[in-house]
Amino acid sequence: MASPAMLAAQIPWAALAPILVLAIAFEVYCLVDLAGAEVRYLPKWVWGLLILVSNPIGGVAYLLLGRSAS
Repeated sequence: MASPAMLAAQIPWAALAPILVLAIAFEVYCLVDLAGAEVRYLPKWVWGLLILVSNPIGGVAYLLLGRSAS
């Protein structure tokens, strides 16, 4: 078996870094928008939990379903 250090050395961090930065930026955007928005279907704390736990699906669901039209 390969050690964790060997596995970490094989990960292409230069290729994954932009994806990780975009994912974190999307989460932050959704949470900031959630803080100042009226929501539908679920309480704000549930939307926040969904955004944090199931990135990016939770954020997309919030943006499509959770925000009220006004």
